[in-house]
Amino acid sequence: MRRLVTPVVVAVLALPFGGAAARPAAGQPAGQLTTGTRTAAGAAAGARVCTVDDERLPEVSGLAAVGDGYVVVNDSSDADDRRRIFFLDRDCAVTRTVRYPSRPRDTEDLIRAPDGTIWVGDIGDNDRERETVALWKLAPGARSPVLHRVSYPDGPHDAEALLLTGDGTPVIVTKDPGIPGLYVPARTLRAGQTTALRKVGQFTLPTSTTSNPFSFFGRQLVTGGAVSPDGGRVVLRTYADALEFEVTGGDVVRSVTEGTPRVVPLPDEPQGETVTYSPDGTALLTLSEKAEGGSATDPALLRYPLPDREPKPAPATSTPAPVASDGAGSGERSANSTLDITGRFVGAVVATLLVMLAFGVFAVRRARRGPGRGR
Repeated sequence: MRRLVTPVVVAVLALPFGGAAARPAAGQPAGQLTTGTRTAAGAAAGARVCTVDDERLPEVSGLAAVGDGYVVVNDSSDADDRRRIFFLDRDCAVTRTVRYPSRPRDTEDLIRAPDGTIWVGDIGDNDRERETVALWKLAPGARSPVLHRVSYPDGPHDAEALLLTGDGTPVIVTKDPGIPGLYVPARTLRAGQTTALRKVGQFTLPTSTTSNPFSFFGRQLVTGGAVSPDGGRVVLRTYADALEFEVTGGDVVRSVTEGTPRVVPLPDEPQGETVTYSPDGTALLTLSEKAEGGSATDPALLRYPLPDREPKPAPATSTPAPVASDGAGSGERSANSTLDITGRFVGAVVATLLVMLAFGVFAVRRARRGPGRGR
């Protein structure tokens, strides 16, 4: 989504003022992961994993990690070869694509279910004029995704984030400035029919100071979402930060609408509209849309470690010395003990002599200097 004018205008009118200021918690330096309403203005950038240099992927808006690779979708595009679901290897090279059976309007997010099902959120609506938006469902092994049309109960919304509840229900999170809304299908989705959505809640975005290309407004717009591999956390991102919520019992909606997020700064990404978890759940991964320019500006997949979930090194183990059971072994142990005692005695004597020698040299030098010299 390259158009930000409409959300910015709406943001000026709709932003909730009087929120908590973004300031460091006591004893916690800027730049670390935070809880509640504080983020760090000087946070570190993510580590580069790989670079997407395929010309068909200039506006990546949805990302999921799958095994040893990734799945991505573009934002809206007039080019047919860009309107695909793209599968990438660990080096961000395209390995295959899946076509849509009909033309999508504005694919803005992608999420992968635990069973391998991929959901694509065709939910972008910059001008808020679509009577219906869509969810594309690509089942494992399917040749093409199935279209499910949905409609809002309270008029059109622009949206760029898609989540899944513990039972696999899609959750659309709108791009309404400052106070995003959450919508779910009111009944089971059926292909070829339009299913009504129902609003199940909303939440207020925390105040932030994280640097981003859109400044104040970039911190007030939700642009992507993901669920952790174990289902215990969900994350929603803005152009500036990732907001991570703990999930209990698969109740994603309650976690987002009632929980307090931990804020992970994603500073100065060119146009960050994607977020997902690494396959082991120990890091967040992001991928920006391509900046205007040459190959030097190809978007990079970035990794932001989550320190409380980083793999811990295995404790060091020592191999016990073999113990002889009887006979000659006893004599060998006695001989070794004698040598050990002797070695310790010799070592102690040598150490004592060295200390005495050093003290003597120091005393001689000090006597030659005389009083008041060498200070």
